[in-house]
Amino acid sequence: MRRLLVALGLVAAVVAWALVDRASGVSAWLGLRHDLATREQRIQALHGELDAMRSEVKALRSDPFAEERAIREDLELARPGETVVRIPRENSGTPRIP
Repeated sequence: MRRLLVALGLVAAVVAWALVDRASGVSAWLGLRHDLATREQRIQALHGELDAMRSEVKALRSDPFAEERAIREDLELARPGETVVRIPRENSGTPRIP
């Protein structure tokens, strides 16, 4: 039993040393795992943007008024007699056509 406790203590000491020692590669590995998680989140966000853009393209191709609406939104134009109302967006990204 005593040998088991000594062995577990030794293993714990080695693991603790590996976490602290930058030359061991464990800290680099943990950093890479964090970078990977961050990049995977970014990829998911980009997939969402891509889906929104595909929907916009589909609307522009199928809806006869979508192109005019997109141009008017981008250039902030109005027809005579219309009033433009600006609503601040949470995302300052590209305007999307619903």
